[in-house]
Amino acid sequence: MKTNSRMHRGFTLVELLVVISIIATLAGVGVPVIISKKKDGDRAQATANIKEVGLAMFTFEQDYGSYPCNSTAVEVRNNNPETSLAFGSSSSNDFFRQLIAAGSIDSETSFYAKTPYTRKPDNVMTQGKCLAPGECGFAYIMATMTEPLSSSGNSRRPLLVAAVFNGLTNGTFDPDIYAKKAVIFRIDTSATAEAIRPSDKKVLVGGGKTLMQGGDKDTVWGSDVNPVIKAPEKNRANFANKIDNPNTP
Repeated sequence: MKTNSRMHRGFTLVELLVVISIIATLAGVGVPVIISKKKDGDRAQATANIKEVGLAMFTFEQDYGSYPCNSTAVEVRNNNPETSLAFGSSSSNDFFRQLIAAGSIDSETSFYAKTPYTRKPDNVMTQGKCLAPGECGFAYIMATMTEPLSSSGNSRRPLLVAAVFNGLTNGTFDPDIYAKKAVIFRIDTSATAEAIRPSDKKVLVGGGKTLMQGGDKDTVWGSDVNPVIKAPEKNRANFANKIDNPNTP
């Protein structure tokens, strides 16, 4: 009885190349889809968390008469003498600690947003540990370097945003984090994902204007406000690692 010699000789080189080509094609189609789905999930988490922080900002504003600023830091300290948290003014982390000390929010978890410079918060909320560098992914928008926005101003003004490009304060956003979208929380309590323009990494809001374009009567800021971004503090070791190894989770 004859045997099938093909069964004994295995795959030919051509057949192996065909199989490899098919696998490469499937990977080329599937991997981008998987990456896109993950970015969509990261964006959904950031949107949910920014809403929680935004609502905590409103609770704080009702209690202290304004959003966190240098003046409210004094009042929060006086009302909560037991707190040992640091209230600086150089980053969003500094101002957001006021929310925790005042009891407007009770967990670090809500401040997390996936970026190259963040890590999962550990919910250790003691001096030097609360909202440590990398445990916050949201930038805080203020009217000046020391004064907060007014809740009675234009309700479409952004109050919190993610993810600012490389943790910078120039109004640019990273299109690679949330599939070419920025996450925005506005004074009207809306939390939305809005498209980032690839050419300059800015968010368009209509009429050729950009999200952080202040001092213009045709924007939500009007002619009297030039918004200031207080960026979150980077986890510098994590940030450097992801810049060098962009596929690091």
